[in-house]
Amino acid sequence: MCGIVGIVKLDPAETVDEARLKRMRDVLRHRGPDGEGLWIDGPVGLGHRRLAIVDVAGGHQPMPSEDERAWIVYNGEVYNHAELAADLRARGHRYRTRSDTETVLHLYEEEGIGCVERLRGMFAFAIWDRDRARLLLARDRLGIKPLYYTVTDHELLFASEIKAILAAMDTRPRFNEAVLPEFLANRFVAGEETFFRGISKLAPGHTLTWSVGNELRTRRY
Repeated sequence: MCGIVGIVKLDPAETVDEARLKRMRDVLRHRGPDGEGLWIDGPVGLGHRRLAIVDVAGGHQPMPSEDERAWIVYNGEVYNHAELAADLRARGHRYRTRSDTETVLHLYEEEGIGCVERLRGMFAFAIWDRDRARLLLARDRLGIKPLYYTVTDHELLFASEIKAILAAMDTRPRFNEAVLPEFLANRFVAGEETFFRGISKLAPGHTLTWSVGNELRTRRY
């Protein structure tokens, strides 16, 4: 279990506040006692708390691609990692670690957003593509790994837990009474809504993309 967080400013002229990003990351300390990471590039910031399982010595995150055009924060395990890695090496990708995080990143370089369709496992991840100024969020088919997000008039926030998003907000969002009947009946909220108005969960088997000049889009894969 790891924790991922991020801030993306909708205006590329703005800069992410490092203190806010650290606050989001450190709220998730319980999800990752083995390491922490932070990366900020102007209007984009990614944070990570790590529980080291695959490639304990390596695999530090946020992790860049070889040319640093793409950066990833990742939580989960890809079960077909070895098979995918062998194929990617055959295509010319060079590995610096033995982690499945790097496999996801190389697969994105090779296949773009469609990379999720080849992944077998439990995962939630975010990739910032610097060339395309594009954010990709993805969640596994069964929704085993959590991922929440909110969009305001000036930024997009995402995290493995809602409490990390709240840590970056000046005011707490209002309680969402609409989901209460479903929760009381089923002890679970099946849709994308949460108990906080304006904070959504990315649905299982879905991706979310946002890029400068384009609207936020979600897609079932």
